[in-house]
Amino acid sequence: MMNFSDREQRVGIAAGVPYLILPPASGRTDAPLVVGWHLFDPPRTESAFAAAMPLDGLDAWRIYFGLPLCGARKPAGGDEEVMRLGFEDAVRNLYEPVQDQVVAEFEPALAAVREQFRLTSDRIGLLGGSAGAGAALGVLAETRLPIVAAVVVSPLTQLRPIVTANGRLFGIDYGWDAGSDAIADKIDFVRRADELARAGAPLRLVVGALDDVDAIRVPAAAVRDALANRGREADLKIVPEMAHLLAEPPGDEPAPQKPEAAACDRLAVEWFAARL
Repeated sequence: MMNFSDREQRVGIAAGVPYLILPPASGRTDAPLVVGWHLFDPPRTESAFAAAMPLDGLDAWRIYFGLPLCGARKPAGGDEEVMRLGFEDAVRNLYEPVQDQVVAEFEPALAAVREQFRLTSDRIGLLGGSAGAGAALGVLAETRLPIVAAVVVSPLTQLRPIVTANGRLFGIDYGWDAGSDAIADKIDFVRRADELARAGAPLRLVVGALDDVDAIRVPAAAVRDALANRGREADLKIVPEMAHLLAEPPGDEPAPQKPEAAACDRLAVEWFAARL
């Protein structure tokens, strides 16, 4: 038994990755694990995401990893430098390095957390929001570890429509070329549905009724359909009155849970509780 209660949390660095961990009420070291990644948008740190989606009532260890280029791992220059990198080339400077690094560091970071807290369960779930959802799907497609369930919220499932939507927002006409096309193919989980299907984990996609139709809602439905057509369990839930964000800006610090985030939290707990 670990010597801390359900409402306590620990933070640390695991194989170079910042994390926040919440224990199950029981404190059992053999309880299942859920690993999550936050959004680029609010909530945009591991602590803020844990406050927005704490998976209340789930009998599992909840491990929230920080994304590269976010939170404690922002480059020198902070948000201004991240914005500069995005305006210069968001595909090469932001989306690709974050996606690739999360996939590469997932197994060693999780192994370090498991060793530190003596966690013994091999039942693992994945959770992600927006860019963190894309990271979770990348891990699901590529990890060697068996994943038994996954939930993605406001998910980045196809990069091209996300770039187009951000281009409209910031007045940028992104110039695609062979290199960026290859990156977009990698961050396209309709295209990679065979890999997700081979992973075999039941997948729940949660989107807001007010979120971008072309960038989020239609691609999420396409992933659901692609997996269903391959005989895999996948569903899509729509949260009324929810747009893209799960917390109020700026989203760096823990904040009171918004009703929309609470709805996403309940849908995630329902999915994981039945499968972990």
